[in-house]
Amino acid sequence: MTELYLIAHLAGRPVAISSQQVESVVDIGEIVPVPRASAQVRGLAALRSRVVTVIDSRVALDLVQNEAPATRAVITVIDGQHYAILVDSLEDVAPFELRPLSPGIVLDRGWRAVGQGIVELDEEAVLAIDLHALIPGAQLAA
Repeated sequence: MTELYLIAHLAGRPVAISSQQVESVVDIGEIVPVPRASAQVRGLAALRSRVVTVIDSRVALDLVQNEAPATRAVITVIDGQHYAILVDSLEDVAPFELRPLSPGIVLDRGWRAVGQGIVELDEEAVLAIDLHALIPGAQLAA
């Protein structure tokens, strides 16, 4: 079955995000740190008259930090709470057919927890990810 996916870049690699998990894409301004929050919670930011929790996707995926912090984000909503998931860059939205991960594909680090399948973009396999898996406690609530 074909579904719309947003193509973004995380840690220098393309990823596909189901449009069902995307409320919007934004540029993030000032981020206010939150004391004692999980490591992947970069902080809070004001966005269109509301406060969003900003998630550092690189930390959530247990990847090496980039010197230049990401300023683009994908907004997703879980139980009425808005989250801004930081990404390196955003491309486009296009229809793709999600294919299962083959048993021979080994995902390392945090990719294992977020990988949902593969979509084919210009004859290249692109990992489809679950944004909600990047948010601390979201899997427990589900």
